[in-house]
Amino acid sequence: MRLLPLALLLLSAALGAEERPLRFSVTESWAMPMMQIDNGKASAGILYDLQMRLAQKVGRRAELMVMPRLRVQQMLVRGEIDVRCYVNPAWLHESHYQYIWSVPFMVQRDVLVSRVHDQPPPPAQAQGELVGTVLGFIYPRLEPLFASGHLRRDDARTQELALEKLEAHRYRYAVSNDMALQWYNRRQPPARQLQAISELSADLVACIVRDAPDVPTMPLLRALVQMSNDGEFEAILAKYR
Repeated sequence: MRLLPLALLLLSAALGAEERPLRFSVTESWAMPMMQIDNGKASAGILYDLQMRLAQKVGRRAELMVMPRLRVQQMLVRGEIDVRCYVNPAWLHESHYQYIWSVPFMVQRDVLVSRVHDQPPPPAQAQGELVGTVLGFIYPRLEPLFASGHLRRDDARTQELALEKLEAHRYRYAVSNDMALQWYNRRQPPARQLQAISELSADLVACIVRDAPDVPTMPLLRALVQMSNDGEFEAILAKYR
């Protein structure tokens, strides 16, 4: 009979260990509709809904860790993040061999943006122009122009701040993903709305999941496939369009 309390204690400890939250990285430069961050905590948005639903599907709690992009990279290298969503292989500086890629869940379209009534010249003709960008973001189509000094980056901490500076006439161009631009224009009168003048890139984005014994790696990857097949990704995106 003495073995029963010990068995219950061991079972309780095992269940407690299984309940460790899944650590999702959240880059502090994200803006709505991708992520709402209030006082350093993620609270809403496409990626918030996606990550909370993903954790729910595997029976775990989600810990959304908000941090600068550089720290995200460092923690990935050390294996201190379980899941990172909204990423493309071309955006990573490291191989992250300890992570497995999921199915893609959306396409990010980066566009060059200007004010509605402006007619700035094409970037190739805009010698020395400032371009509103986000700190740490990579823009492959524009990188050669930045490297040569033909264009100059003006880095903002978040995507929303980059658009606000464009509206405030700090520069004539900015780069934004199309969904962030649409969200920003929602609260602007027609005369102050911003316009996309050209598409710079269209990249499939997915999640990477740490392949380790303390992470339900395959259940997470299967859950993402199931969400894709069941239309859950599209339902989340539609909520914020």
